[in-house]
Amino acid sequence: MSTEAETQTGRERSVLYIVTLVVLVALGVIAVIMFLSARQSVQAEDKAQELIQNLEDAGVDVAFTPEQVAKMFGEDGGAVCANPNDALSRAILLDRIANGAGGPGIRPIITDERYLQGQILIMEVYCPDEVEEFQQFVDSLETTDSANG
Repeated sequence: MSTEAETQTGRERSVLYIVTLVVLVALGVIAVIMFLSARQSVQAEDKAQELIQNLEDAGVDVAFTPEQVAKMFGEDGGAVCANPNDALSRAILLDRIANGAGGPGIRPIITDERYLQGQILIMEVYCPDEVEEFQQFVDSLETTDSANG
């Protein structure tokens, strides 16, 4: 058995080692990102399933799958939990429960309490630390038991 003499220069071997190292590091970073994303997806789907169960317990017919709810709210509640007790967030909520007119014709209405209960159910799952203050705000509003009553 004989061995051949090395024909690569030290520079060529260094480039090969560096390229191999960069590729391995890139694959490691991709693997970590995918792992964290999968773990977050599982947490988001668990919270989505909890929300769906809470809505069904409240008598709401839920037509969404846990995957759809997870995409909508993620694992942090999305826009619902982004400063729900902030003045701007409350103003937007009050605007949405108005009579629907634009400009000077807009008027507040007495809304169905179920509309606000839906948001509270979402907040109980995704941002439970904000619920108590938001519940006090909801209790200060005049609501009715039925949208028709």
